[in-house]
Amino acid sequence: SRLLLAARGWGCLGAMSRYSTEQRGRPNSPDYRLYFKNADGKYISPFHDIPLFAGSKEDKEIPAKRAKTTGSEVLFNMIVEAPRWTNAKMEIATEEPLNPIKHDTKKGELRYVANIFPHKGYIWNYGALPQTWEDPNHTDNVTGCCGDNDPIDVCEIGSKILSSGEIVQVKVLGVLGLVDEGETDWKIIAISADDPEAQKIHGKYLYIDDVRKHKPGYLEATVDWFQSYKVPDGKPENHFAFNGEFKNKDFAVEIIKSTHEHWKALLHKKVDGGTIKCTNLLVSGSPFCCSEEDARSIVQSVRIF
Repeated sequence: SRLLLAARGWGCLGAMSRYSTEQRGRPNSPDYRLYFKNADGKYISPFHDIPLFAGSKEDKEIPAKRAKTTGSEVLFNMIVEAPRWTNAKMEIATEEPLNPIKHDTKKGELRYVANIFPHKGYIWNYGALPQTWEDPNHTDNVTGCCGDNDPIDVCEIGSKILSSGEIVQVKVLGVLGLVDEGETDWKIIAISADDPEAQKIHGKYLYIDDVRKHKPGYLEATVDWFQSYKVPDGKPENHFAFNGEFKNKDFAVEIIKSTHEHWKALLHKKVDGGTIKCTNLLVSGSPFCCSEEDARSIVQSVRIF
């Protein structure tokens, strides 16, 4: 039944129907991990084995050469890390094999984002685009700063509250250029392609203007959130490229393509990834490919409660 599938971590529609998740460790603890499987039941890395472009054949074309479209729009896969209105700092564990989602820690303590009036936790469904990487050794031409060593971040602004570990197909609307403690940290603004509000945002180039029209105050709240969210931790306010102006869809897509190329170089050992774990099951030609048995062993080595 549909309820049983959902309980097992399978989605019912769209991209999530091709993936499931498996929990290890206790929620709200440092040992919590959320691992991913594809439709064949194989353990995979969400960072490396889920295609950036939606609608491709995962097992046969990694990285994908063709993408699903809605009208004239290319859709991207988004990995949801932290649902809207939650506070736990959930993120892809880039330095662990198979890159599960974990609850981030600092000095052994779980990390949470503060409630900064009038905001409550994350004000969007927050996550990342797979097969992208903001190279810490690459100086961005726009910001003048190096990348933050993570996949590129996504703020999904649809009407639904999504779940951690969910894979959704999104259309890109624009991008905000955050400079976080001297590192380039692009924030892609997107909306789930099947969200009821997605059809309202349809201008050929001016998606950001449509967001302002249909969600007044949301973009301004986004700038305020990113500027201030680290202040409760005693850190200074963040700064932005373009004085906090959102750039349009085409600009955002070029940023995504650039970070995708950096990821390709990482997975084919053309650049030094440092502590990044590139273990994957499906990336064609990658020297970091592992067997199904190795992937299973990685997951089974983590305690389950």
